[in-house]
Formats: sequence, structure tokens, C-alpha cells
Amino acid sequence: MDHSAATPPYEQLRSQIAEQARAGVLPAGLKLPTVRALAEQLGLAANTVARAYRELEADGVVETHGRRGTLVAATGDSAHRLATTAAVEFAERAQRLGVTRDEALAAVSGALDLVYGKSGESGESGTD
Repeated sequence: MDHSAATPPYEQLRSQIAEQARAGVLPAGLKLPTVRALAEQLGLAANTVARAYRELEADGVVETHGRRGTLVAATGDSAHRLATTAAVEFAERAQRLGVTRDEALAAVSGALDLVYGKSGESGESGTD
């Protein structure tokens, strides 16, 4: 964790776990530490770790199984599937709002530039 970075600690943790899961460093089915244990280990508040875990679960990167704990999900193509679903939802909403195709593309392009930067790189903060 880079405590001096502009990126909040929960987002640093979320992006690091997501990247490690995508790269196979954290294999599917691996049990992650409890929120309390990871918070202690990293010197973070439990709520910070809990928020990162919630966002990872919403993104399909991890699954929470009550007493069995939080496990790395078998993601396969889930990131691409979720991105496609979000893109379709955006396109349908833009059409309902009366936005032209070119205006919708410009909005997406601007949003991607904002998130990924003008260079089109991955958008990861590199704060491993």
C-alpha cells in the first residue's frame, strides 16, 4: 500500500487483488484472508478491506461463502462478459436518451480517456 498515493487504499487493494487474480498469481478457489486478518497485516482499517472485498465481489473477482470465507472466483472471461454487459446497458440508455451514435461514442471515448489516460494503457495504478 502506498499511503501517500492519491488513490484510496481500498482501491489500491482492490486493483492489486484483481490484477493478481487475472494473472493467475491468486488461483481460482484460493481462500483470501479474513477482512480483519488482512486489515491487520496491511495496517488498514477493517472497513477499508471490507469495501475492497465488496467491490471485488461485485466485479466477479471473488465470491463470499459465509463461514467458508472469501475465495478467488473462477473468472475465466467474466471481466469481458461484465464489460460487454455494461457497454450494452450504456448503449441502450444512450439510445433512450436520444443521443446519437457519434455522441455516444464520443462520451465513451472521453470516459475511457479519463479512466485509462490518453495513452490507452490498462488504467492500473502500478502501486503494487
